[in-house]
Amino acid sequence: MRRRFRRRIQYDFENIYFKPRNIPLNELEEVEISDEELETLRLRYIERLDQEVSAKQMGISQSQYQRDITEALKKITEALIDGKAINIKKRQ
Repeated sequence: MRRRFRRRIQYDFENIYFKPRNIPLNELEEVEISDEELETLRLRYIERLDQEVSAKQMGISQSQYQRDITEALKKITEALIDGKAINIKKRQ
């Protein structure tokens, strides 16, 4: 397996939870999204950069960027549809 390189992240994400209302966090299943996955979404949907530019900014290939953004969208969709909490984790 290839060694995973640390991606460049230009925004300082804190550990953040998003959860459905009126349900205690300890009763919810959780979906974990890395700060790297969140950065792919930020670059695409907030900064409105295309894949090629976003991938270069993060120091990864365009195909890896596509895999990361697809995985992030899948996790968020799962949390919204199944009523799970979203935990944004910083990688060390």
